Amino acid sequence: MKNTPFTEKHIALGAKMAEFAGYNMPISYSGINDEHAAVRKNAGIFDVSHMGEFILKGEHALDLIQRTTSNDASKLKAGQAQYSCLPNENGGIVDDLLVYCVEENNPSAGQAGVYMLVVNASNIEKDWNWISKHNTSNAEMHNISDKTCLLAVQGPNATKILQPLTDMDILNLKYYTFTKGKFAGVENVLISATGYTGAGGVEIYFEDKDGAADKIWDAIFEAGGPQGLKPVGLGARDTLRLEMGFCLYGNDIDDTTSPMEAGLGWITKFTKEFTSKEIFAGQKAEGVQKKLVGFEMIEKGIPRHGYEIKDFSGMTIGHVTSGTQAPSLGKAIGMGYVTTAFAAIDSPIYIKVRDKLLQAKVAKIPFA
Repeated sequence: MKNTPFTEKHIALGAKMAEFAGYNMPISYSGINDEHAAVRKNAGIFDVSHMGEFILKGEHALDLIQRTTSNDASKLKAGQAQYSCLPNENGGIVDDLLVYCVEENNPSAGQAGVYMLVVNASNIEKDWNWISKHNTSNAEMHNISDKTCLLAVQGPNATKILQPLTDMDILNLKYYTFTKGKFAGVENVLISATGYTGAGGVEIYFEDKDGAADKIWDAIFEAGGPQGLKPVGLGARDTLRLEMGFCLYGNDIDDTTSPMEAGLGWITKFTKEFTSKEIFAGQKAEGVQKKLVGFEMIEKGIPRHGYEIKDFSGMTIGHVTSGTQAPSLGKAIGMGYVTTAFAAIDSPIYIKVRDKLLQAKVAKIPFA
């Protein structure tokens, strides 16, 4: 099991630790509900250094990204990021990811592109192999996952707490943009606003060298501790993202689900050639058989991944992909795939919890 550069700090803070994607990660510190509330109302810090980062550069880098991802990365200017996915050849999803444009691809100006891809921890090797397989034009590729630290400081007061630690203007950083500079005395720190909580805040990427991890972690807590900044584990990260209806790879999307079924048609652009384009175009034209929907429980019970979703007669119409008791809402919510006939908002559905069918209804996403 791997450690991040912050593992000892988590343990010293009394975190409940567990294995996740091969890493020893903090699940909770003071409790999921308390940490969730801290992020929604103030600020919390997540160690997400287990995530994967790839650098693609050179004159063929953009072409490789265009052929392997569903979104249109040619629209990106330097300092912009986009959410995308890697479709497989059967209309499923290899992974979802973020594409950062560090330097634009501009052949007429003699400028080759530099891009950073941020992928899920459990899929680092899988994604690297998939992109490498399609790298027929020999774009330069570097897997920098093991040497890259990533902290997410999320919440309405996150940037206010962090601004004194840098000359970069992070207070006014627009959603899905990033900047690079000196932070907490450390050079070459990339700060982005692509959060997974819906509560605002930033992500901080930097190389762990010359004590940078300790320096940045300690500086953040010196600045934020008196203002109520709390360490937050993966448990609250999951409840926060689920309240926003954000997909989690391996639960809500995987190799068998298409972006059209998952409500990700907005990151599927048909203005270029890419893997499974024809399949997705057919689904857009003809419609899909199943859709990922949000739902809220009417009867008391917690929906869990894998539970069956039924109609009034007890016929199976789908399955739960994610579910929890939402701390901000005081009710149980979930997401799951249902046959398209049951996907309309307020459609009555039933979740099979043990041997009981508990009433629920399809709800609008985001929940919060």
